[in-house]
Amino acid sequence: MINVTVWNEFYHERTEDAIKEIYPRGIHECIADFLREEPDLNVRTAYLDMPECGLTEEVLNDTDVLLWWGHCRHDSVPDEIAERVRDHVNRGMGFIPLHSAHISKPFRLLMGTPCTLRWRDGDFERVWNVAPNHPITKGIGEYFELAVEEMYGEYFAIPQPDETVFMGWFSGGELFRSGCCWTRGLGRIFYFQPGHEANPTYHDKTVQSVIKNAVRWASPNIKLDRFDCPNPQPMKNHI
Repeated sequence: MINVTVWNEFYHERTEDAIKEIYPRGIHECIADFLREEPDLNVRTAYLDMPECGLTEEVLNDTDVLLWWGHCRHDSVPDEIAERVRDHVNRGMGFIPLHSAHISKPFRLLMGTPCTLRWRDGDFERVWNVAPNHPITKGIGEYFELAVEEMYGEYFAIPQPDETVFMGWFSGGELFRSGCCWTRGLGRIFYFQPGHEANPTYHDKTVQSVIKNAVRWASPNIKLDRFDCPNPQPMKNHI
């Protein structure tokens, strides 16, 4: 079993009726619902207003892959929680920041760059699969389309990805690296751009398939309790 935690600000869905209509139980529960369809995934949810943002050491120790959705309350996440997430990623936990999480504290800590970009509400997006042999793109066709999505455009101020698996094209003419992979320490990271709260993006079956694939890809082979600097004795000389 892969232990998955889906984290969300859970703000817009409680303050804006139009968004509550799309995600009545919150974006985190929508994502958790389709992940729970998979027999190999054990899924819990957490959100900002829980004690310690729902991300205690106990929870993260029991998390193989953390998904993160945030938008307007990034600064409400305490620095110590963001640093805790970073440390767990370095020790092997998978991390999947979604959409506006490009500017979340944990992602920026892990990237070490501003992670800024261009944006515009309401556009058509065609998401191109540029790595058809990658595990995250398994079962995804040459491209998929989203009738309405928030435009994100270059320049995206991130470190060069280890792999770029999706490129987004928008009807306004912009291009964007919509699916990017990195390794930090022992942890795998996948940033996935689609998912504006005012659009039903996480109800899209192809988007759901991408996220399911990404969870399995990001699942760790090994997780460490801590990093240290051992001082071993020389190995026995067999020469």
